[in-house]
Amino acid sequence: MEDTFTSMTMVPYDEFGLFQENATEFGLPYPGPPVVRRERFTVAPDRQLSALVWGETTPEVVLLHGGAQNAHTWDTVALALGRSLLAIDLPGHGHSDAPAEGSLDVRRNAQDVAQVIAALAPSATAVVGMSLGGLTTIALADAHPDLVRRVVLVDVTPRVEGPGAAAIVAFINGPESFADFDELLARTIEFNPTRSESSLRRGILHNAMPRDDGSWVWRYRRFREAGTDAEPALPTEDLWDALERISVPLMLVRGMRPGSVVDDEAEAELRRRQPTARIEHVVEAGHSVQGDDPIHLAHLITDFII
Repeated sequence: MEDTFTSMTMVPYDEFGLFQENATEFGLPYPGPPVVRRERFTVAPDRQLSALVWGETTPEVVLLHGGAQNAHTWDTVALALGRSLLAIDLPGHGHSDAPAEGSLDVRRNAQDVAQVIAALAPSATAVVGMSLGGLTTIALADAHPDLVRRVVLVDVTPRVEGPGAAAIVAFINGPESFADFDELLARTIEFNPTRSESSLRRGILHNAMPRDDGSWVWRYRRFREAGTDAEPALPTEDLWDALERISVPLMLVRGMRPGSVVDDEAEAELRRRQPTARIEHVVEAGHSVQGDDPIHLAHLITDFII
């Protein structure tokens, strides 16, 4: 079911009506709207996860977004890949219900995500996870190795520290709501100087929603209003051990601009734990590689899974 609204301030939104903008901005051919549908999957009697299914065949790739994002963060990458794929809204994000017990623990995330993958993408060639989605991917590969045949970590390791991480936390923990769309857009531009205004506008439309009074709230913040503490849990040190246990091909895609949360020390530790890992540096990207340089990321994923 498509998500559409027109807010009191006349900001129209059609969930599946923005793909041509993605293609145009990044020079991709656009023969017509892609085949995309939204699916909801029950992971517990009172909870569902939502996901975007691209294509008409069994998904070849699974995409897991970062904290405070949603499945649409991958839209340009998905268009560039041109493959059947599954992009999941993590618990407490996008259109998915709040996480179990109100906490975004990556191992709990992995249990929920595993059910969706087993049902909708059981033979996927790779799981691609960015930031919180990457940490969830590590936990998923550890608990459900049968569902993970290749791992792509996008700008994340179990060590998340430094100025980039601090800036992300500051943005996520900003105002609970915004007086109007323009105020929300201005703050988003301030914290994402490498991104175009048009791409940030699309991201907000996918990731925020208007209230009846005309104010706007991030979708991932709506659970706070319901009394649920849906804050992303920081990675735990045992994820390094989980990463070391991964026995399938692994690639780290690291953004090299300011804002990345992967430093040289973290990269070295990943190399120590996974000596055969493929490491790729994307010089034109910060933390959000899929937003800053989606075409390059799509090429890297394609080359890695073929």
